[in-house]
Amino acid sequence: MTQPIKIAPSVLAADFTQLGEQVRSAAQYGASQFHIDIMDGVFVPNISMGPLVVKAIRQVTNLPLDVHLMIIEPDRHLKAFADAGASALTVHIEAC
Repeated sequence: MTQPIKIAPSVLAADFTQLGEQVRSAAQYGASQFHIDIMDGVFVPNISMGPLVVKAIRQVTNLPLDVHLMIIEPDRHLKAFADAGASALTVHIEAC
């Protein structure tokens, strides 16, 4: 049995001046969920976004939000991201 293809656009590829519109557009054109990379500048060298951006994305889509926490001590932030609307939280064991 063939599994349906799921498309999970990365929010990092968005134009942040048009984030809500781009999330809605991706959903309209077949996105199954959204992938959101959270980077703290310590666990990985880049810095990205936090719970406020996840909350803003949640307000414009009902699709699942797969939040990837590339941060140190992710357990300190799980509740904040869950409360912001994350559907799934992925952490790196070596960061815990």
